[in-house]
Amino acid sequence: MSDYREPSPVNSVPPLILAIAMLILGIELIFQIGVRGMLGGPDAVGWRLEAIRDYAFSNRGFAWMLQAGEIRFDFVRRLVTYPFVHSGMIEALFAMVMTLALGKFVGERMAHWAVFILFFVSAAVAAIAYGLILPDGPGLIGAFPGVYGLIGGFTYLIWLQLGQLGQNQARAFSLIGFLMGIQLIFGIMYGADKQWLADVVGFATGFVLSIVLVPGGFRRLHEKLRQR
Repeated sequence: MSDYREPSPVNSVPPLILAIAMLILGIELIFQIGVRGMLGGPDAVGWRLEAIRDYAFSNRGFAWMLQAGEIRFDFVRRLVTYPFVHSGMIEALFAMVMTLALGKFVGERMAHWAVFILFFVSAAVAAIAYGLILPDGPGLIGAFPGVYGLIGGFTYLIWLQLGQLGQNQARAFSLIGFLMGIQLIFGIMYGADKQWLADVVGFATGFVLSIVLVPGGFRRLHEKLRQR
């Protein structure tokens, strides 16, 4: 009798990325259970709003911190906590699925710790840029700036691969172009907020970080700088 077993697609997902995805889903499930009165009593209905108040990135809080010249932990921590609070189940599920899919692809070509850095640094830089551009903005929630950082890593890997094959490297940007086009259409139709700014910064951060995070990337960058 053969001992062969079909490999699980989850096995190749970096453990840290899997933990991020499960945390996204777990937090959303807690909100869903609370709003249905299955846990926490009457106060549970407001758990999502409380989480947004305490853990979402606050543009005004960030602007106050800059103006006052005072570093406050409760504002700084929001740079990495806001990706785990979403507006609803559908948004959280999309974020979880994209995190798993992109984390799996990028994690097969980068160190697992590098993929973890890619997600969180992209999310943090995106929030900082969002706060600087829109100091009176409505705040920021959701994992998509971090997901767009993974898309930046995905794009850079495809860009490298196309270059090695001698093909048109501009094709690597087709995914981000498609996603930005969809966001633009929804923004026109439904008057969406300017969170796409954070997504763009997250993508750019992920792309740039990948230059040094890919195996041998720092060496290649150093060689190019020496040639100049």
